[in-house]
Amino acid sequence: MELLRFTTAGSVDDGKSTLIGRLLYDSKSIFEDQIEAVEKSSTKKGLDHVDLSLFTDGLKDEREQGITIDVAYRYFATPKRKFIIADTPGHIQYTRNMVTGASTANVALILVDARNGVLEQTKRHSFIASLLQIPHIIVCVNKMDLADYSEERFEEIVQQYEEFAAKLDVKDVRFIPISALHGDNVVNRGENMNWYEGGTLLHTLETIHIGSDENHIDCRFPVQTVIRPHSDEYHDYRGYAGRVAGGVFKPGDEVMVLPSGLTSKISSIMTLEGEIAEAFPPMSVTINLEDDIDVSRGDMIVRPNNQPENTQDLDVMLCWLNPNGPRPRAKYILRHTSNEARAMITDIVYKVDINTLHRNEEDKDVKMNDIVRAKVRSTRPLFADSYRRNRHTGSIILIDETTFETVAAGMII
Repeated sequence: MELLRFTTAGSVDDGKSTLIGRLLYDSKSIFEDQIEAVEKSSTKKGLDHVDLSLFTDGLKDEREQGITIDVAYRYFATPKRKFIIADTPGHIQYTRNMVTGASTANVALILVDARNGVLEQTKRHSFIASLLQIPHIIVCVNKMDLADYSEERFEEIVQQYEEFAAKLDVKDVRFIPISALHGDNVVNRGENMNWYEGGTLLHTLETIHIGSDENHIDCRFPVQTVIRPHSDEYHDYRGYAGRVAGGVFKPGDEVMVLPSGLTSKISSIMTLEGEIAEAFPPMSVTINLEDDIDVSRGDMIVRPNNQPENTQDLDVMLCWLNPNGPRPRAKYILRHTSNEARAMITDIVYKVDINTLHRNEEDKDVKMNDIVRAKVRSTRPLFADSYRRNRHTGSIILIDETTFETVAAGMII
């Protein structure tokens, strides 16, 4: 079964957690004891209905304040697909949490309150979604029950968003009018918006085409570990395990190992279920080569005629995740696929004003949640693609050498 990852985004109180609660509740994806616990909590809060947001807002502070603070991951499945939901916060000071939850998503659900329309935070999260190259955006115009289920109001918001989205790098944008509280157009259609002729949110999530979201052209296989069983049965076995980051690998293909540049052919590709005829993203497999050559963690298996760029100087968009800004000439651990190197930030080119999308080249003072364009130099060459070409081989993280905290996430330009 295909796995679809999606994230929620939007302004505070647009109903993100309620929407996910409704999605889980109406698709019968919640255990009875969880429903009972949430019903008790709702009664204790003096509500006459089940507070669906409590299914995802599990932290004590979240329940007291009625907001989402951390990223909550939820899993559910229908007969057509498996899903992983990242419920991310709406507040500006939790932008970094939104980046974390959205970094692996196929789809971003951008919620808009039908009463308020497109707000600054809607634009901010849409910009981050486009920066992270999330292939599909579904704009859910929520709280339609408070706007009298008005088709005119829905069309107004669609026009507002389309005017803003014209500045962004997004390929596929869809709009659905919903009421998360009452369940209209979430799992079931409801009877209040007969003017809307499109599918429900769940139907859209089940049918949206994600097969072409991955890069199936450029073959990239970062080696995570070398498998050498010490047993008589597999005495001479040597396999290279990892996750396919791009392209399609088949037995018999000629491949090159970077950085050594040695070439060989694939003799077989193995999974837990046994040998397979081809491997493609995001499968985790073990590749066996015909020749015994030196391959170790951090190396990359590619095609000889299609190699990533070999560089020490990276031009990146960084989202700063740490309360302390970058220190001058400080050394960081740079992690790229399964490879590590030491690195330093040599220059801050500009800071992005997320509200206006303008570039500020004067302000170089980087604080938590800021998004900046920076120059990074590593101590040894990395085999990287642009993030636009491949989200796996085009992303990095920077780790503080002294505290081992992740200080920044970056997209290679």
